[in-house]
Amino acid sequence: QVQLVESGGGLVQAGGSLRLSCAASGRTFSSSAMGWFRQAPGKEREFVAGISRSGGNTDYADSVKGRFTISRDNAKNTGYLQMNSLKPEDTAVYYCAAVNPLRAIATFRVQTAYDYWGQGTQVTVSS
Repeated sequence: QVQLVESGGGLVQAGGSLRLSCAASGRTFSSSAMGWFRQAPGKEREFVAGISRSGGNTDYADSVKGRFTISRDNAKNTGYLQMNSLKPEDTAVYYCAAVNPLRAIATFRVQTAYDYWGQGTQVTVSS
């Protein structure tokens, strides 16, 4: 079992930056692919970014490509989402998720591929 806790959300002006963290419990984090998703009010949760176990492979939604960077520090059992050039449309609750380390996934983009989810952290970007 992996427990995930996000932090780092808050209120920021358009053009600003935030860094989200996802702290994982357990010793299997380094064996788990992970991803970030977000859900804006009245919208479905959507894929933001994903990263492989080693960090060697990443994927981004087109809407954040070039502005957001996903990374991980397996020694610290922590994943990160650096968000730059934030826009009002980035306002959402951001969730981190991890895959059962016994499974491999074909794509980072499918929510059902993930077995563990954090509680979410609010990001609000003002115009």
